[in-house]
Amino acid sequence: MSGILYLVGTPIGNLEDMTFRAINTLKTVDLIAAEDTRHTGKLLQYYDIVTPQISYHDHNRKQREPEIIERLQQGKTIALVTDAGMPCISDPGYDLVRACVEAKISVVPIPGVTAAITALAVSGLPTNRFVFEGFLPVKGKSRKERLQLLQQETRTIILYESPHKLKQTLQDLGESLGRDRAVMLGRELTKYYEDFHYATLEEAILFYNQQTPKGEYTLVIAGKAETEEMDLSVEEIKTELKQLLAQGVTRSQASRQLATMTSLSRQEIYQLSLDLSD
Repeated sequence: MSGILYLVGTPIGNLEDMTFRAINTLKTVDLIAAEDTRHTGKLLQYYDIVTPQISYHDHNRKQREPEIIERLQQGKTIALVTDAGMPCISDPGYDLVRACVEAKISVVPIPGVTAAITALAVSGLPTNRFVFEGFLPVKGKSRKERLQLLQQETRTIILYESPHKLKQTLQDLGESLGRDRAVMLGRELTKYYEDFHYATLEEAILFYNQQTPKGEYTLVIAGKAETEEMDLSVEEIKTELKQLLAQGVTRSQASRQLATMTSLSRQEIYQLSLDLSD
């Protein structure tokens, strides 16, 4: 009989944000697969957990996965943990879970804190519909395309960012989404220097031009107002269509997307898209 892979949520900062179930699971499994065994070792020591560890991270996951799957098939129980939060959420684990599903090995989640939801709850922005983007692509075409897609996002947007990239990301977001867009920057969540900064992108840019970003950030950004329309000329709409079609978006999808931004109907915009090939 196969064992069980437990996905155990761990604190994102404050070590006391562990559930009784998570502690008990880490104490009773046969093995803990940790992103950084030294980092997890501090958590285990805090709760007097002596379960042995092996490393499992982005750089060794392809080599580790067959070993972990083999142990699980032998009936062992293994807990997967990351340095902070839930495994698989902007952290290693997706490939291992998929491999377990394919091998018909049970995967059991042990819920814990997640920075994205923690920041969203305190953001003061709509929580009924949101999109989690994790880390934006670092640079180049993929970053530009992702920002272009976010321009039309009406749901609340959640991003992660490191301190040394924060200024550039705020600048790029301001240029793409508009500097008057509301944003909440959550810094060092649940840690001693936890801080929440409520501002517009313009105000955040100015603030961090005078302050050096420190710690890890979670950004929660207001989505585009659904009733907002762009006063675009026919030629400007054609330009937008060309850009969307070049990105692989279909005529129908592009027409539907642009119809939410202008006074033209989806059918009228679709006809314009057909004219582009004339």
